Amino acid sequence: MERRRTVLLLPGQGAQRERMAAGLFGADAAFAREFTTRMTDVFTALGQQGTRLRQEWLRPSPNPAMDEAAVAQPLLLAFGYALGSAVRGAAGPVDILLGHSVGELAAACLAGVFDPQDLGTVVTARASAVGDTGLKAGRGGMLAVAATPEDVEKVRGDLGPEVAVAAVNAPRQTVLAGPREPLAVAETRLRRAGFAVRALRSGHAFHSPVMEPTAQRHGEALARLRLAEPEAGVTILSTRTAAPLLPEEATDPHFWAGQLSRPVRYWPALLRLLEEQGDRPGLLLLDASPDRSLSTVARRHPAVRKGASRVIPLLAAGRAGGGPADVAAFAEAMDRLALERDRTEPEPGQEHDQDRDEVQS
Repeated sequence: MERRRTVLLLPGQGAQRERMAAGLFGADAAFAREFTTRMTDVFTALGQQGTRLRQEWLRPSPNPAMDEAAVAQPLLLAFGYALGSAVRGAAGPVDILLGHSVGELAAACLAGVFDPQDLGTVVTARASAVGDTGLKAGRGGMLAVAATPEDVEKVRGDLGPEVAVAAVNAPRQTVLAGPREPLAVAETRLRRAGFAVRALRSGHAFHSPVMEPTAQRHGEALARLRLAEPEAGVTILSTRTAAPLLPEEATDPHFWAGQLSRPVRYWPALLRLLEEQGDRPGLLLLDASPDRSLSTVARRHPAVRKGASRVIPLLAAGRAGGGPADVAAFAEAMDRLALERDRTEPEPGQEHDQDRDEVQS
């Protein structure tokens, strides 16, 4: 019998939701108390800014403030760290951390790259970098396009380097980012070419060259902190490089800050993981995204479809998310994690229906 490896998928910009995991906040379960403690630690460390973040986080939908980078970025970082801490407290350390955008910074905090005592400083540095109203660089938007990066590049044409591929989230899920005006031109061209396009919740052109001044400022702030290699036994699979984090990358503050202006290679990183370990020893993909979007593409991979690897959502979905159902969903996820770590073989020729399992559970 083989033991599957656990993978924590952490969300980034665009995946933020009002009251994400708020059902855990203040609840009585041990894992909920851990989540509450970590979130409260961040809010306390940020002072008045933390008070505002807490208020914006707990407001019901719709809340336009959640589109502001100075709100969404620190909240996603705190949320990822707190939820990861709750998983670790309930089930022990995970084997692999894979974070999308600012989720990779949360992964670094969970892996010990940043000292837990410095978490408030890390959050403040991120919020200050993206929220500096005097720094006009980086303002813009982001578009999700149902197309390959190659398709997008063909249509993008002569718009110049300001409009760039910011993320590759699936084989046909590409994100563009850039200043508002040229991005609007790109959107028009893509729609005329027959591609589905959706604006993401962002007032910045994250992961594009126009964010370089912001990344530089962020790197200078992080350089004041002590950075270390990840703790033994924990691997960070970087979505900046689509490869395991190297020691020299872990201790370079500008590597972490530079992700603001570099594309997110989420799908190449996840595909590499599924191809290399999806069948043997198998993976348990813990999806921390409020909308379960991080695991959507994984569900279509053969390793998941045949049951060698499994997807385990951590939070309640849809309108139930953000309420008491979060506690039940997280408790169920921890039960499944305990049961499915030890791999059992499916019957020959039998395809595993993960979606059916979740409807029935």
